[in-house]
Amino acid sequence: MTGTRAEAAYSRALAAFRAPTLDLLHGRQAPFVVAALMTLFTADRPSVAIADAHAEVNEILEQLRTGGHDDDARRLPGGTGREVCRSWAKQGWLLQQIDDDVEVYRLSAHAVEALEIAGRTGGGRTRVSNSRVRTLLEAVDHLAENAESDPAKRLERLREERDALDAKITRAEADELEPLDDDELLEEAENVLHLARELPADFARVAESLKAMQRDVVAHLRRDERPTGEVLREYLQRAQDVMQSTSEGRAFAGALRLIGDPDRIDALTENLQDLLRQPFARSLDANQRSEFDAIGRRVELGVEEVLSAQRRASHVITGQVKTHDPLRDRQIDDLLRDVIAGMHEWGQGTAAPAPVDPVRSLPMIDVGHLRQSVGDIRPPGAPAPLTDAVDVEFVDADTRAWGGPRYAELEAYIEGLGGDYDLAEAFVGVDDDNRRPVDLLGLLEIAHRGGMSESDEISVVEALRPDGTTRRFAFGAVRAQAAREEAHD
Repeated sequence: MTGTRAEAAYSRALAAFRAPTLDLLHGRQAPFVVAALMTLFTADRPSVAIADAHAEVNEILEQLRTGGHDDDARRLPGGTGREVCRSWAKQGWLLQQIDDDVEVYRLSAHAVEALEIAGRTGGGRTRVSNSRVRTLLEAVDHLAENAESDPAKRLERLREERDALDAKITRAEADELEPLDDDELLEEAENVLHLARELPADFARVAESLKAMQRDVVAHLRRDERPTGEVLREYLQRAQDVMQSTSEGRAFAGALRLIGDPDRIDALTENLQDLLRQPFARSLDANQRSEFDAIGRRVELGVEEVLSAQRRASHVITGQVKTHDPLRDRQIDDLLRDVIAGMHEWGQGTAAPAPVDPVRSLPMIDVGHLRQSVGDIRPPGAPAPLTDAVDVEFVDADTRAWGGPRYAELEAYIEGLGGDYDLAEAFVGVDDDNRRPVDLLGLLEIAHRGGMSESDEISVVEALRPDGTTRRFAFGAVRAQAAREEAHD
């Protein structure tokens, strides 16, 4: 029996020393780890940007090395601040999170507990006191009262409490209450600090249990092969009850009813500030006064950390459930297995030194002419061929009169001039039907094809529009050749 108990105790001790908490305190570099983490993280600074943490740890290392603290008994870690922080994160002392789009470090529950043990031990004032014993007795009495199922005994306890309060009120009215001396008040203040140091580790454990539950739900969801509707019902319900899914969460939910009220936090902060102004508070050292003043912020930040972890877990689980598609995941898995099997088969049938041409881009497919209108279900077709110009009949002569230049008539007219000619003089000799403004442009085009030269003189001509109105145009004087430009093949 003794051997069995000894083995069980030894197994528990081994498990305890394998935990990150004792691993942090037991290592050769434990003083540096504790000092660095206490410097980085405070009650007002629960998270540190990763880049800032790397720089600050690097600065701490340089200061300690310069001061000669890197001896054989207590060696400082080698490497840069970035490498040291990465190793701490790997050992479970730091957690990496995203806060407001910034990647930050937070202390894990194991690190918070280790720092609390180191701070309590280094304080040198862990002693049995009236305040701590009374706290224990009151907690036992409260537990016994809540566990009592006999109504008569519970009523008897309540009457005893009422009689004790009435007697205390009577002594206070008669001014017979003796105030506690400073030593007793100091003991109670130390007990408050002792209880407050344990809160950050408790809050961190609750937040980490919620994160672990989140990872477990997502992992099970990705491996789930049940219908999507069943998965949605189960995991959405679990996401709503995420705080009740762990024992730590259920305990925190009960505590939240006491400390989650903003009025209670305000009252706590006000009471702490009033206590620091009392005469007995002068006996507290600077660190104790700072811890005493930070109790309210620690509680507030701890509650916010747990609630943020709860909201994050609910958001991740709900998002995973909404986007989860077991059929698609199985298809992707089958495709990847086929690819791996094909590569394995290809590798066995190919010589080792055989070169392999990489696929630098995927081949493009020729899809031809795509339909341009979604509403038109008919395939596109070629337009009808145009008729010859000789087949065109102008039903209205006025329509053609407002059209483009009459090249045929103008070319015949220019051929009849012979030699070179002045463009303005030639335009004046054109008959009225072909002396429109557009025909002036046509005549200029014909002159350009036959070869022309310009001078600094200004020519002015008058064009006749089909409706009988006239327009005057001025341009640089042009002389051209009457011979037509030969066509080139």
